[in-house]
Amino acid sequence: MLPHQTTAWSLLRKLAQAPQLPVLELFHEEPDRLTTMSPKVDGIVFDFSKLPVSGMQMQALAGLAIEADLSAWWRKLAAGEVVNQSEQRAATHMQLRDPKLRAEQAPLLEMARKVRAGELGPVRHLIHIGIGGSALGPHLLVDALGTRSDGPEVHVAANIDGAALARAFAAADPAETLLIAVSKTFTTQETLTNLKSALDWLQANDVPDPISRVIAVTAAPEKARAAGIEHILPFAESVGGRYSLWSAVGLPLAIRSGPDAFEALLDGAHAMDRHFLSTPLLANAPVLAAMIDVWQAAFLGKPTRGIFAYDERLRLLPPYLQQLEMESNGKSVARDGTPLPFPTAAISWGGTGTDAQHAVFQLLHQGTHTDPIEFVAVGKPEHSLDPIHHKLLLANCFAQGAALLRGRTAKEALAEAKGDAALASAKGFPGNRGSATILLDELTPARLGALLAFYEARTFSAAVLMGVNPFDQWGVELGKQVANKLAAGETAGFDPSTEALMQAAGLQDVNP
Repeated sequence: MLPHQTTAWSLLRKLAQAPQLPVLELFHEEPDRLTTMSPKVDGIVFDFSKLPVSGMQMQALAGLAIEADLSAWWRKLAAGEVVNQSEQRAATHMQLRDPKLRAEQAPLLEMARKVRAGELGPVRHLIHIGIGGSALGPHLLVDALGTRSDGPEVHVAANIDGAALARAFAAADPAETLLIAVSKTFTTQETLTNLKSALDWLQANDVPDPISRVIAVTAAPEKARAAGIEHILPFAESVGGRYSLWSAVGLPLAIRSGPDAFEALLDGAHAMDRHFLSTPLLANAPVLAAMIDVWQAAFLGKPTRGIFAYDERLRLLPPYLQQLEMESNGKSVARDGTPLPFPTAAISWGGTGTDAQHAVFQLLHQGTHTDPIEFVAVGKPEHSLDPIHHKLLLANCFAQGAALLRGRTAKEALAEAKGDAALASAKGFPGNRGSATILLDELTPARLGALLAFYEARTFSAAVLMGVNPFDQWGVELGKQVANKLAAGETAGFDPSTEALMQAAGLQDVNP
């Protein structure tokens, strides 16, 4: 039985159709709300108390988790059993951070030590070539944690647009550059095209034996070997791209910040895994978040969730989460292939505070959309500038959640407008707009590892509660197949608009 066929799902539909109490009233009705809705895990506070879901509704969601057999799916995931039904695969990313199984990370750590020791020649620059999960995760890691590191500078080139690679070339010295090429299948069109251009760049700049300056990270090592690459770090076929930063795909962090930083990242993730696998449903941070996500999207019909990182070091978190959540749970069929009669994953979007306040927050406070917002902040800054910078940053972060919830009453707006009714309407705020806040005490490799593992467990739990398979991505594969046909100039059979665009761009004769 799928989750939407259970009695718990029917109950939740009834609860969603009933009048909803404002969140401020829920704080009065539920005296322990702040405690029960704000779990603390390894230096991270997860405050979900401002989101529009009552204690009774959370109990019903927990009932759904029981009927969906969420705990059994946890155990399958942790044990390396098949959880990806359409491809008949396990998903073994959690095992990569288990200390008992971490011996397979030894080649990655040894390669990082060799590069940092100069055993592969002088290296002051890394150009990391990959796309999707092969780039988003490593880029987030080095951007968040690499500011005070002593290893080579890392430049990430993902887009097939040559401008991305050209920027990396402009920032690097070819004589002291190492290339990291990441492709699970070692057939990824964007990655192999960029790798060829990078090798051409090294050769054009008189770097001897350019292929010796490449480290391939792949689940198909034989293909990398056939391409003449000597330095190869494999990872398992059962590790999906968007879950792969824990594998050799995370090599840039281990080189930039050192093997110890990478191991601390794994330790933090493992600590969150232990919490996820052993904590009761209503005290379990990833499960609480997942249950509320499903409540918002599937039952209340709120199609988006905004994610705002109030820390410059986490500026790449929103795009990273876009892939994790939408590629995993952006499905319209259940794991048995039957159509689903409700919305699944929310559309993730977001930005960086306080920049976003001056761009999109007008809509959040006064627009007609009332979808949930999530703030991610760090209590301790890394910089040594005047503490007023961080004080104002956090004040702005917390103020947004408070203002979204409270709003401004008609009476307050009229007073603010000095009796001008039209101006008062413009200055009024409805309030009761839900938000969550995730507050890390500091941003270290361990804390970042725990945060990313939280989001993975949350995404997986939401998938189980909706009955979808979060580990395949056939929509991505379709786009690749069509792109390959168009790149070969095969326009026959396409719609008139696509054929006209190919003609207008002069692409019929392009030979990839």
